[in-house]
Amino acid sequence: MDQLIKLNNQTAGRDKIARILQYLSRFIWHNLQKNRKNGVVGLKNLEFQLSTFRKLLRFGRFAESIYATLPLFHEEEATIRYSLILSKITNALFLLADHILWLGRADLCTVDTERWSNLSNRYWLYSITMNLVRDFYEISKLLKSNKDHILPKKFNSNDTLKILLRTFSILSNNQSIVIDTVKNSCDFFIPLTSLGHVKLSPGTIGLLGVISSVAGLIVLLQPTKKMVPS
Repeated sequence: MDQLIKLNNQTAGRDKIARILQYLSRFIWHNLQKNRKNGVVGLKNLEFQLSTFRKLLRFGRFAESIYATLPLFHEEEATIRYSLILSKITNALFLLADHILWLGRADLCTVDTERWSNLSNRYWLYSITMNLVRDFYEISKLLKSNKDHILPKKFNSNDTLKILLRTFSILSNNQSIVIDTVKNSCDFFIPLTSLGHVKLSPGTIGLLGVISSVAGLIVLLQPTKKMVPS
């Protein structure tokens, strides 16, 4: 209960809770729809309201995301530096489009919803892609530094399972990388589906959204599991 109250007192915490409920609503209404049960319309409305609420919580964070790029210019490793800077810039553009969509939903101005929604998803996809570049770079760097421990001196087919178990062990001891990769991998398919590049069901998207939201919530509750820099 203390953790829940602590989360609710933070804007980021409220956003994470609302995000879990938003994607959980999508997962449930899709399964109800498949089984031809009642409650679909109510859950769709709940998902929409939670989405609008989260857009309001994020309003103004466009500038914050741009400002967050400044410390990254001093990052020594080029791959991390450029991937994170590009991620922050494209995330800022995603948020800008998101702000305009909220203004339209609030009837404060007339907005071409389809156009701005596509722009929002496109920039979100670019941002996630850059995050995944950083994640895979960190994983490859981690595995290279432990190569002698992972690979036997003389390889044979019986060593495959041992290699996999050793790799899993090393990754499990670096939870920040695993959590961030799982989060970004799940998120990757959400804008990809919205843009029509892949065709995943609303239920699958809902499940992926819940998993990525829980991963984000873990990092919020346990800051030591956050990637640095991020």
